[in-house]
Amino acid sequence: MNTEYILLFTVIITFLLLLLQRTERKKRLIVLIVLALPALLIRNWIAFRDLEQEGIIAFGIALVLNFVFWLFIGRYNPVTSSDEIQVLGLDD
Repeated sequence: MNTEYILLFTVIITFLLLLLQRTERKKRLIVLIVLALPALLIRNWIAFRDLEQEGIIAFGIALVLNFVFWLFIGRYNPVTSSDEIQVLGLDD
């Protein structure tokens, strides 16, 4: 088992899942479609290099890390709609 690949895959998959998690609900389908390409490339690279076990372990770790992030930060700071965001300093 190659721990460098586990770490690399964990960081990449965690980032992709975090982007999906912190997207507002109206834009989530668009982001999912855009993130499908990097996810597909990573899956193909894992299959090409015969690193299925490392990929599964990294995906499990990424799910746990994203759940912990949601548990401590995401629940108390939900994603707001872009319509509700106000920029300070604008007079209108």
